[in-house]
Amino acid sequence: MNAATTKTNHHSDQPSVKITINKVGLDRPRAWLAAGVEDFRRATVVSLSYGMFWVGLSIAITLGAFTMGYWYWLLPMIAGFMFIGPLVAVGSYGISRALERGQVPNLGDAFGSWKPHAGQLAMMGVMMMIFFLAWIRLATLLFALFFGFEVPSPASLYTALLTTSEGLGMLAVGTVAGGILAFGAFAISVVAIPTLMDQDLTFMEGIEASVRCVARNFRVMLLWAVILTLCVLVGVMTFYIGLALILPVLGHASWHAYEDLVRFEPFEKIKS
Repeated sequence: MNAATTKTNHHSDQPSVKITINKVGLDRPRAWLAAGVEDFRRATVVSLSYGMFWVGLSIAITLGAFTMGYWYWLLPMIAGFMFIGPLVAVGSYGISRALERGQVPNLGDAFGSWKPHAGQLAMMGVMMMIFFLAWIRLATLLFALFFGFEVPSPASLYTALLTTSEGLGMLAVGTVAGGILAFGAFAISVVAIPTLMDQDLTFMEGIEASVRCVARNFRVMLLWAVILTLCVLVGVMTFYIGLALILPVLGHASWHAYEDLVRFEPFEKIKS
């Protein structure tokens, strides 16, 4: 289980590191979740406050969409949360990192942990936004193919989705296509964002580490992706309220997954 692949970073303006991707077993996601729950317990007030911030924002966006008549965007936007979820978890990473350093986490760790690496994290944000916009475009095309261009009422739309062949067909195709797109986003980000918070690397190096991590532990990471998706779905089904607990716990767990999967070792540069 300790086998690893390595990657050497040769930037001339920063220390070099050897990046090792560890091979882990299918039992590790349970350990990550347990560690996430423990971090939430140790920093309940800060973690819950961070989760409630995103719940409040989600409720505000939902109410705004209904008020402005854009309710039909809600379903693809909710489904597209998986594309931006890794960015939402940044605050939880900061809390877990503070706990590991023996510090008492505060809201600054949750909302300001991105600042030291703002540039590279912003580039990752652009990458994730590209996936999100691609999903929105795909969802729009699917809706047009199955229902045409006329927007029905909310009641008739959601009824049609579950009771008509067109609606069930769109859900089936959208689930498969969206799942493929979402796993692609997961593959480039699952450890990339915590890597960028933890090390002075470029966003492309973070993406490379993340892809190598998924390739080396494909079944484990597929299981982890399913767990993350199901947990977020449960949170959404509680009208977002459950996300106040679920988002921080998953964020903490993802930080521990990163530490379990990726190891960095400094070494002396070879002089030419």
